[in-house]
Amino acid sequence: MLVLQILIAIASIVLIGSVMLQKSDSDGVSALTGGNSDTFFGKNQTSTLEGKLALITKISAAVFVVLAIIIMIVA
Repeated sequence: MLVLQILIAIASIVLIGSVMLQKSDSDGVSALTGGNSDTFFGKNQTSTLEGKLALITKISAAVFVVLAIIIMIVA
């Protein structure tokens, strides 16, 4: 149980840090789906810093949710 709590703390710190480092988008809800992918930068977004931060955010959010569910089941 202690290991799970440490892992969820690390995941939450990474999630908070990756969200805070991202620049704000004025696209609103369309930013959740990737925004406009017709531009050159939209197609090559994973190679940019913003794309990498978005990927880190998605992965850390998924890890956080899975760990939270596991902790609820174990407790």
